[in-house]
Amino acid sequence: MKRLPCELQFGLSLILLSALLYLFHYALFEDAHHLILWTTTSVAFLPISVLFVTLIINRLLVRQERRLVMEKLNMLIGTFFSAVGTQLMRHCAVWDPHVDGIREVLAEGVDCSEKEYRSVGKRLEGYEYAVDIARVDLDELRQLLVARTDFLLRLLENPHLLEHTSFTNLLRSVFHLVEELAGREGLGELPDSDYRHLADDIQRVYALIVREWLDYMRHLRGSYPYLFSFAMRTNPFREGASVIVE
Repeated sequence: MKRLPCELQFGLSLILLSALLYLFHYALFEDAHHLILWTTTSVAFLPISVLFVTLIINRLLVRQERRLVMEKLNMLIGTFFSAVGTQLMRHCAVWDPHVDGIREVLAEGVDCSEKEYRSVGKRLEGYEYAVDIARVDLDELRQLLVARTDFLLRLLENPHLLEHTSFTNLLRSVFHLVEELAGREGLGELPDSDYRHLADDIQRVYALIVREWLDYMRHLRGSYPYLFSFAMRTNPFREGASVIVE
């Protein structure tokens, strides 16, 4: 004989318990009028109780769960920047011939208020990211990314990434760049059209990673000042950046 699901068994047990308590109440007081009146009042309040549970308590629980998920996501993002992201951005800043257009705002303007963060974000939206492929050491870039392929794969396997579309897009772009670089045996003798294609792939990663880094800095500044301090001392857009506290 098929057993009832645990949830159904629990529900039937509660209904049976309720019926027994009603019988006990009637046997004790023998007042059917009061029992019916009290039951009707409880049933009348039931929609309000359901409204309170579903719209208020449930919303608070969902908000708390989302906050915990975002906290885990920010831990993953921090790991990404520690392992490869910051180093990759530092390279991109060197390869960008117009980096002075954003260097000052990213080197000094990140330690700012929430309102100023939005202003920096809008300024970055209008910036035309560029990569001078002649400055890029493609062999060094390939070694950097291929060495961290397993780490990047483990990041992609994390189910929490479904909650963060922009970071997922960044990882996809980085993986595409890895595939492009790993798929070429020699990177020193390619046609100009192929170099332009690689420059576009690097530029895509560059634009996405800067935006993600800025959002992560905002998170660190508000939640983890000691991590933010380290990030500012090793800021990839700050010339002469050093971990030494001066």
